[in-house]
Amino acid sequence: MAEQKLPTRAEDFSEWYNQVVLRSEMADYAPVRGCMIVRPYGWALWENITAALDRRFKATGHVNAAFPLLIPRSFIDKEKSHVAGFSPELAVVTHGGGEELTEPLVIRPTSETIIGHAYAKWIQSYRDLPVLINQWNSVVRWELRTKLFLRTLEFFWQEGHTAHATSAEAEAETRQMLDIYTDFAVADAAIPVVPGRKSLSERFAGADQTYSIEAMMGDKKALQSATSHNLGQNFAKAFEIRYLDQGGQLQHCWTTSWGLSTRFVGAIIMVHGDDQGLIFPPRLAPHQIVIVPIFKNDQEKARVSEVASAVLAELSSAGFRVLLDGREGVTPGFKFNDWEMRGVPLRIEIGPKDVDKNSVALARRDRPGREGKSFIPREGLAGAVRDALESIQKALFDRALEFRKSNTRDPKSWDEFRAAVENGFAFSFWCGSAECEVRVKEELKATIRNIPLEQPGGTGPCIVCGSASRERALFGRAY
Repeated sequence: MAEQKLPTRAEDFSEWYNQVVLRSEMADYAPVRGCMIVRPYGWALWENITAALDRRFKATGHVNAAFPLLIPRSFIDKEKSHVAGFSPELAVVTHGGGEELTEPLVIRPTSETIIGHAYAKWIQSYRDLPVLINQWNSVVRWELRTKLFLRTLEFFWQEGHTAHATSAEAEAETRQMLDIYTDFAVADAAIPVVPGRKSLSERFAGADQTYSIEAMMGDKKALQSATSHNLGQNFAKAFEIRYLDQGGQLQHCWTTSWGLSTRFVGAIIMVHGDDQGLIFPPRLAPHQIVIVPIFKNDQEKARVSEVASAVLAELSSAGFRVLLDGREGVTPGFKFNDWEMRGVPLRIEIGPKDVDKNSVALARRDRPGREGKSFIPREGLAGAVRDALESIQKALFDRALEFRKSNTRDPKSWDEFRAAVENGFAFSFWCGSAECEVRVKEELKATIRNIPLEQPGGTGPCIVCGSASRERALFGRAY
């Protein structure tokens, strides 16, 4: 029996997302409610994301380490705003080895506290600074409403934690990491993002300042895609992270933390996917190219398979992530649809006529049907493939940027503002008051995503209360 068609994104975006994640074998539901199993295809994408980020982290002097999964409950309690922010989401271990523990242990929701404890031991002098450490791990936050990749009880991420001698150095680090996330999103994921700082109510628990990158998904909702936090001296004072400065005076350090998680996989799916399924940006795609041989009998199979294997070897040696689909018992048409659903950027078709002409057919995933198909000579194939992949990468970014721009408005009235956040983003003046922010949240179910770093300048009336305002904020409904 043929598999049911995917629901269209216009019909039911949420169900389209669920189905495409499951059918493309990116992830599956776990036996514990709210958890997920990341399947090999999904993990391959995550590996490419981690490699792209890890390369950037190491180029800026950061090193990787690993810290414990279990944290003494008393550590969480040391930083008051931190415990207040995370208490509803904590998973707590009370028994171990068949006995009740003398102190409950928290399964890490994030690692500021355990790392603060370690830094207090490791840092003694200004010569020990800065400390620039990142770790790749999973964390647990007891979410009530979950969705594969976007919000799960356990999720995978990286969390960087740094310690500095001055406030200025900590702020520079926080902004540097925001820039790294922005560069990754744009250059590798082909996702246009808006970097900015969070409002006071949206800051990370225990941070002096939080920055984020925000992206518009295919249903016009926002997704916070990464965050970078300037923690000031809050955790340093709670955990006594101190150093002797050059004058022999004991000073508290200034610390930061920053992270990007597997919810970014969800961002790639929702920004680039279409009604046929996934579309992966070539720089991150698990398979950049799939080769599909086409034949009707054993004689044709032998000729076509020989050429397909040669093309596979040529493109693999040129550094591409390429797969030859040699599955038997399924038609070429089935394979075309299957790989389209799985989002492979470029398909190479090789049939008997192509062998005779010493050419291949290229089919671009971002351009459906005949529009995306071309015929390329075997000679110079690697160069033509490289050009096609770069063209796809750019086209995906340009399309996503145009979508965001066309669905971002500058409303002049409350009614216009309501319509804007119901169908995209509003980029509007905001006076900075918590009261106006709360009204937007309660009446429109929207939030300030961030205050973009890039501001047009000038002043204008707050979109909520009308008072004079100097900055514009990005408003929208979000995941």
